[in-house]
Amino acid sequence: MYTIFSVLIIITCILLLLVVLVQNPKGGGLSATFGGGNQVMGVKKTADFLEKATWYLAIALLFFSLMSNLSISSKVDENGQNESIIQQQLDETPIPTQSLPALPIQEAPAE
Repeated sequence: MYTIFSVLIIITCILLLLVVLVQNPKGGGLSATFGGGNQVMGVKKTADFLEKATWYLAIALLFFSLMSNLSISSKVDENGQNESIIQQQLDETPIPTQSLPALPIQEAPAE
């Protein structure tokens, strides 16, 4: 399930990137290209469409991010609390038993 959300997040990011790059902050961009008077979608409608698409894609990205977080599997420990699989792997990883070399200790000079 997490993989599905990851793919949806990547697709949403690419679409959001394209929609934002098409827009021009000074009123030009794609909306200026369709500036003819006989166009079905005029300048205003194109700008409105791009703005709405940006908002919808941003909300979709937030939704997919939250859902991917909820889809990460976890186990319940004996206290009834959720423990992530990553934390379990960290707990099971052996700690090296080699001792670190001792650092030389310098005594402060007497005043």
